[in-house]
Amino acid sequence: MNKIALGCIADDFTGATDLANNLVRAGMRVVQTIGVPTGPLAAEVDAVVVALKSRTIAPDQAVAQSLAALQWLQAQGARQIYFKYCSTFDSTPEGNIGPVTEALMDALGTDFTIATPAFPDNKRTVFKGYLFAGDGLLNESGMQNHPLTPMTDPNLVRVMQAQTQRRVGLIDHAVVARGAEAVRERIAALRAEGVGVAVVDAISNDDLLRMGPALAELPLLTAGSGVAIALPANFGLAPSALAAALPAARGLQAVVSGSCSVATHQQVAHFIASGRPALPIDPLQLAAGEDVVGQALAWAAPLLAGGPVLVYSTAEPGAVKAVQGQLGVAEAGALVEQAVAAIARGLVALGVRQLVVAGGETSGACVQALDIAQMQIGPQIDPGVPWCHAASPVAGEGGLHLTLKSGNFGAVDFFSKAFALL
Repeated sequence: MNKIALGCIADDFTGATDLANNLVRAGMRVVQTIGVPTGPLAAEVDAVVVALKSRTIAPDQAVAQSLAALQWLQAQGARQIYFKYCSTFDSTPEGNIGPVTEALMDALGTDFTIATPAFPDNKRTVFKGYLFAGDGLLNESGMQNHPLTPMTDPNLVRVMQAQTQRRVGLIDHAVVARGAEAVRERIAALRAEGVGVAVVDAISNDDLLRMGPALAELPLLTAGSGVAIALPANFGLAPSALAAALPAARGLQAVVSGSCSVATHQQVAHFIASGRPALPIDPLQLAAGEDVVGQALAWAAPLLAGGPVLVYSTAEPGAVKAVQGQLGVAEAGALVEQAVAAIARGLVALGVRQLVVAGGETSGACVQALDIAQMQIGPQIDPGVPWCHAASPVAGEGGLHLTLKSGNFGAVDFFSKAFALL
C-alpha cells in the first residue's frame, strides 16, 4: 500500500486545492479527494488533501467530518496531519477552527500545535498576532462584509482563544526571524506554560521556510496553505516539474462564479470588459421559480465554440445584502450554489472540458454536482490556484480540467490567464 507522508484535512474545496498547489510546487505528488474516500487512491502520491465542506456547518458536524478524515488518513500511514483553513482565518464565532483543532489534538494525543494563516504570496501576513490582507488589517479588507463568515477582529490570538478551551499564545516575528532553533525553544517554553495553541507570525516566505524545520516533529499543524511550502523538505523532497504534470487539455471552456469577494468582482468586470460573453444570475428569479439554469445553458450553448463564457452571481456587497434581506442569508446562498452547480454540470454536458469555478462554497457544490471523487493537482495559475484534472461521469472518457478558485485569490485577469496556461 502507498504510505503517504502528509495527510491534510481542508475545510473547503478551494482551500484544499490551494494547499495541494503549494505542496506540489515544493515537490510533493498530491491527490485531492472530495470528502473522505471510499475507494483506493487514483495514483501513487506523497500527500493527500481531503477536501471537506465544513467551514460554515455546525461545529459538531465539522468535528465529526474532520475526525472521519483523520481516521482515513491514519489508515494510509500519514506521518503528520495538517488541518487547513482559509488565509483569512474566517469562521463563525462558534468555530469551526477552534473546535476542529481541539478535536484533532485530542484524537492525536498531542498537547500543542501551531496556527498560522499566513500566505505572503497572496498578501496574507501575520505580525504580532494580527492578520493583514494586503496593506491593511483583515477587518478593513472587505472580509468584514463576508456574507457567511464576517471577520471584524484581526487579532488571531483573541479570535482563536474565543473558540478553544486551551490557552492560546504567540510566537512572534522576532523569534521566527532567528530561525528554526529559536522557534523550537519558544514552543518548548509555551508548552511549559500550559499553552496548547500558538499563533505564529510570518510576513514573508523566508519566515515560513525558517519555521518549517521546527514543525517537523509536531503531530498536527493547523494553518492556511502558506506553511506548506516548507514541509516537503522535512520529508526529503525537493521541487520537481514532474509533480505538476497533467494530461493534455481539450474541449470547450467556461467560467462559473458564485463568489462575491472583492477580487472575484474585479475578475468578472475584467472578463466582461475584454468583450467576452457573460451572463448574470439573479437570486430573486431563482426564488421565484424561474428556470434560470435552463435559460443560462440555452444562452451558453451557441457561444461556447467562440471561446470561454462566464455565468456569474457575483455582485457588490450592497446588492448581496439586499437579496439576503429578502430571502435570508442561508436561503440566498443555497439557491445560488445549487443553480451555479447545475449550470456547471450542464456546461460539461455541452462539451466543456476546461472549467474555472470561483468561490469556495460554489466550488464545493460544483464538484459534487459533477460527481468528482479525486483530483490530480497540476501547475499553478496564480498563487494558491492550480489547474487540476479529474474523472467525472458527466465528462466521460478523458475527464476534465478544472480549477477551483478561492473568492479572494487571483489577479484581475485570472479568468483569461487560466485558459492561456492550459
